[in-house]
Order: sequence, then C-alpha cells, then structure tokens
Amino acid sequence: MTATQPRSSAVPERPDRPGRRAGRGTGGGSKVLNACAGLLLAAAAVGLQTFHLTANEASARVTYTGAKGEDVDARRFTVRLDSFLAAKSIQNSDRTITTDNLFLVVNASARSSLKPYHLGQPQLLTADGKKFQATDRVASTLTLANTWVQPDIWVSGRFFFEVPSSALPGARVVFGLPAEVLVEPFQPEVEIDLGLDEEAARKLAASPQAVYSTVKK
Repeated sequence: MTATQPRSSAVPERPDRPGRRAGRGTGGGSKVLNACAGLLLAAAAVGLQTFHLTANEASARVTYTGAKGEDVDARRFTVRLDSFLAAKSIQNSDRTITTDNLFLVVNASARSSLKPYHLGQPQLLTADGKKFQATDRVASTLTLANTWVQPDIWVSGRFFFEVPSSALPGARVVFGLPAEVLVEPFQPEVEIDLGLDEEAARKLAASPQAVYSTVKK
C-alpha cells in the first residue's frame, strides 16, 4: 500500500514583449527573479495543500502487513516479529507485577534504512477492532523502544501487553515511530498477524508462563 503526495506545478515564466530589448545584465537577473518567483509560488502551493489536510488525512498512515517470522519492510524501517508468549506475572529487578488477565510478551527485531530511529510502543489490534496499548506497568527502558534502530543492523527486544484472553484470536501487532508534536502525514507502520485462530489462542491462554523475568542472567 502506498501513498502519493499531491503534486503542484510552478507558474511558467512570462515571455518578454516583442521588440523589447533587455539592457546589459538585466536579462539574466530577470530570469533569475522569475525562476525564484516560480519556486516560491510552487512552495506556497505545496504548503497550502499540506495546510488544508483534514485531521484524518494528517494522521493517515501507510500500513505494511506481514506474518510472524517475516521481515516486513516499511521503507524507513523493517520489523520482524520473532516470537510471543503469555505470562501471568512479569519479574523485574525490584518487583514482580501480576495480572488477573494475561501479559502478552512480544519479541521483535528491527533495523532502519537510512538513519537511526526509536520505535514507538506498539498497539495490539483485535479481530473485532479493539485496540490495546502496550502496558505502562513495565518500564519502557525494558522494551525495544529504548534501543536505537540503526541502518542495516538488526536489534532485538520485547514489548509487553496486558490483555484479556478474548483479545488473542485474530490479534495483530502494529509497530510504528513515536508520536510527534508535529504530525507528519503518511507515516509508515507495520502490522503483523500473530496467526492465532480460536484454538491456538485458547491453548496459549490456558497455559501461560507463571513468571516471565526481564532480569538478565
């Protein structure tokens, strides 16, 4: 899926009137001024087009889809969802966090194309359209969002969701860049299907890991 930016055209130069001769040095200057004016008009046209984007258009994203284990290229960055598991509690260096629902731990890898990026915290989308943000009960410093994604170098990490078991069948995880103060239209995002049908989701929810530790051994 791709997006094409609106294209604007510069105003053409007006030819000299017949019989009118430019003085020495003024012809080149006039052409330069006309060219500059044309560029300014073109830039203004692009600016106006951007300014008149609706709220939905300004926040629109270009979504690249894939499945678990695939390298999904979103042009600026590539993401691969390596594995996932369910757990009833998350153990940090100083405490253990428990839930009455499930912690879904997603292990992913990423690399960028041209310059370093940080990934934002992802979302989990359910089959019926519900959205879950990655949990803030686990510090972001323990996630892949804390790692620079460098050009052509794969880095790996994890993300954590706290969800009910009903969210698992047909679930997809959406990765993107962090939210910016100035919204850039048509930002890329990667949507990866976990591949969980009803039966697989039931098995995952029925046998969660008792404790998932983030402590490096």
